[in-house]
Amino acid sequence: MAAYALAKVEAAYKALAEARTVDELKHIRNQAEAIRYAAKQAQMGIEMINDAAELKLRAERQAGELLAGMEKAKGGGDTSTGNRVQPVQEPPTLSDLGVEKWQAARWQQISEMPQDNFEQYIAETRSEQAEVTTAGVLRLAQLIKRMSHREALKETPMLPGKYRVFYADPPWRYNDSGVITPDDNYGRAERHYPTMSIDELCDLGAHIQHIAEDDAVLFLWVTSPLLEDSFKVINAWGFKYKTSFVWDKIKHNFGHYNSVRHEFLTVCTRGSCVPDVDIKLDSVMSIERSKHSEKPAEFREMIEMLYTHGERIELFARHASYGWGVWGNELGSSNV
Repeated sequence: MAAYALAKVEAAYKALAEARTVDELKHIRNQAEAIRYAAKQAQMGIEMINDAAELKLRAERQAGELLAGMEKAKGGGDTSTGNRVQPVQEPPTLSDLGVEKWQAARWQQISEMPQDNFEQYIAETRSEQAEVTTAGVLRLAQLIKRMSHREALKETPMLPGKYRVFYADPPWRYNDSGVITPDDNYGRAERHYPTMSIDELCDLGAHIQHIAEDDAVLFLWVTSPLLEDSFKVINAWGFKYKTSFVWDKIKHNFGHYNSVRHEFLTVCTRGSCVPDVDIKLDSVMSIERSKHSEKPAEFREMIEMLYTHGERIELFARHASYGWGVWGNELGSSNV
């Protein structure tokens, strides 16, 4: 039986070398998983199990590369040939390919892992007679991203000058953010961006206090599970909690204790920094959520309406916004 399984793996490796489509790679991946499972059940030994597991990983990695390329190709629009306009054929959707969202996310994370690290994981795991797993690769991939994120953040200097208004959406790390499960179609922050621990966020306090005016305000996004921990960050940054706004996301996101459809925008001050205008806004704003962690522009506009003067800065910014200094390793430092 072991010889038969080995022959199946060798044949699948040949197919892997010639595979050009996600469908072919998915078939090879499923074959490898079936061989791995059978080898485990028959107690064929760790080498045979890892032969199949490694094949499965390599198929997933190649599938992730193809899926990433398909995403970049989306929205290409029409192309013109002479006087004729030829529509660009849209790449197939995940549904067309029979691939679940959570599978696509995992495979793309594996494909983004540097080749040297990927090969090192397999070689070291096999030399230790441990089991090669997708979960193991994903944990390493997330660790590499976090380390890269921290280094990039260190190399991104804070902007010079002093700021009166701060707006921040930190990359909070959750206790279960590194858990690898097949049922994450939306959550698990670690799937979407490199996160930071409470201590790492608190460590930014000296920099933020240095660029904050004596009288300043901080609008800080935080979710319910991290509400208590957020006060450590608020205090480390030199601010005191005052009140909060609630974003009703309308769409539900199931948590451990309830169906969570809200997020807090805490309002914190340093010195005395009440709003410049006497407008009593509703503390709850109902706006349907879109992409993971993306905040509605209405909240930034609300801040601009309440605080009409002084320099503004957005921390952990993903995009530049008119009238705001921005800081974050995803875009570097710039003033708009």
